Amino acid sequence: MRYLLGVVLLLSGCGRAGDKKEEKHEYPIRLITLDPGHFHAALVQKTGYADIDTVVHVYAPGGQELQAHMALIEKYNSRPDQPTRWKEVVYAGPDYLSRMMREKAGNVVVLAGNNQKKIEYIKSAVDSGFNVFADKPMIIEPKDFPVLEATFGEAKKNGVVLYDIMTERYQITTVLQKELSTMPEVFGRLLKGTRDNPAITKESVHHFFKYVSGKPLIRPSWYFDVSQEGEGIVDVTTHLVDLVQWECFSDSLLDYKKDVDMLSARRWPTVLTPSQFKLSTQLDHYPAFLSANVKDSLLNVFANGEMDYTLKGVHARVSVRWDFQAPEGGGDTHYSVLRGELANLIIRQGKEEGFKPVLYIEPLRASAKYDSSVRHAAAALQGRWPGVSVEGTSKGWKVLIPERYSLDHEATFAEVTKKYLGYVKSGKLPEWELSCMLAKYYTTTRALEMARRGVLKKYT
Repeated sequence: MRYLLGVVLLLSGCGRAGDKKEEKHEYPIRLITLDPGHFHAALVQKTGYADIDTVVHVYAPGGQELQAHMALIEKYNSRPDQPTRWKEVVYAGPDYLSRMMREKAGNVVVLAGNNQKKIEYIKSAVDSGFNVFADKPMIIEPKDFPVLEATFGEAKKNGVVLYDIMTERYQITTVLQKELSTMPEVFGRLLKGTRDNPAITKESVHHFFKYVSGKPLIRPSWYFDVSQEGEGIVDVTTHLVDLVQWECFSDSLLDYKKDVDMLSARRWPTVLTPSQFKLSTQLDHYPAFLSANVKDSLLNVFANGEMDYTLKGVHARVSVRWDFQAPEGGGDTHYSVLRGELANLIIRQGKEEGFKPVLYIEPLRASAKYDSSVRHAAAALQGRWPGVSVEGTSKGWKVLIPERYSLDHEATFAEVTKKYLGYVKSGKLPEWELSCMLAKYYTTTRALEMARRGVLKKYT
C-alpha cells in the first residue's frame, strides 16, 4: 500500500500521495530510496541540495528498518539548526521492487541495506534506466563480480551513472596524505615495498554498537549474518582498497586483470555474547538463520579480515577489525601508512591522538634541508587550505589542521553526494572511476576467495 508518512508514521511535511502537484518536478534530480536497511540511506539526506527535489519516493517491504529510516529523516527535518525539508512518499508492500520499476517516480535510486540483495537491486535499476547511488559494498560474493562488470556496461549503454559511496576520500587527513605524497621533496617516490613490509598499509577498527545522530544505533539481526551483510573482508575493506587506489594510482587507469595480484588473505570471527547481541538489536534471541554461527550461546561473526596484494607492482596490506564497542571516548579508527623514498606519511587515530585522525610526516633521514622542504610544503598547502601548518615531533612532523576542515563520518555523505550529482548531470562517469570500482571489487572478492580456502584448511 502507498501511505502518507505524515499520518501513518507521524512525520511532518508530507504531501498527499497521488497529489498531482507532487508529480510536477522542476529539479533535475529526483531521489528514490529502495529498501533502506542501513542508516547510510538516511545520511544521504542529512543535508539538503539545490538540485534535488525535496519529494523523495521510498519503496520497501515495510517493518522496523523502514520506520528507523523515516525516524532519521524526520529528525533531520525537525532539527532547530538548518532543518531539511524532505517530503517522503512511501510505498510499503511485497511488490515494492516491481512497483518502483513501474512508477518511475525518480531518476536516482539510493541503495543502503541488505547487501545480499544489492546486486539484484543494482542490476534491476540500471536495466530499467535508473541512475544508482549505492552504499558499499556493491557485491559480497565472488560469483557476483561478472554480474557487476556486465551491469557497468549496461549503465554506460543506457546513459546512467552507477557509483558507490566512498566517503573516506573526503577526510582531510587522507586528502593531505595524498597531497604530500605528490611532493617529491617531502615524500620522494612511493616505494614498491615487500610482502613483509608493504609500501601501503590501511587498517580500520569498527564497532557493532555505536551512536548515530546522537542515538544508539539499533542494527537489524541480518547485519550479523555474513551471507546477508557480507564478511568484513568484502565490506569495510571496500573503503580501504579504494583509498589505496585513489591516493596512489589516480593518475592512470586500473586494469584488474593485469594490475591486481592477491598474495594472501585471512579472516577470523568477532565473538558476541547474547547480551551484546540484544543491546545491538533489541532482540532477546538469535534468529534461526544465525544458528549455524552460534556455539555455546556465543555468536561468531566473520567480520575481520586482512589481505596482502600488489597493485601495479606495489605491495599493499589492508585489514579490518570489528569489536563490539569502542573504548571510553573512542570510536571507529583509521591507521594508514604510505612509505616513500624520503619519508613515511602516517595517519594515526589512537588514544594519544584523542581518537581523532592525525597526520604525521616521519622522515627516514633528518636534516636541515629536509626540514626546510617540509616547511615549504606546509606553506604550499595553505594556498588551498589556509591555516594548515606543521610542528616538530620526536620522529618528525605533525600536520596541524584547523578544525573547520575536519568532517565527521556523517558529514562526508554530503560531499560524496555532491560529487555524484555532478556525474549525473554530466551524464557520464569518469573512466578512471569505472576502472577503480572494477579493480576494487575484484580485489575484495578475490581476497574473500583466498581467505575462505585458508580458513577451511585451518578450522576443519
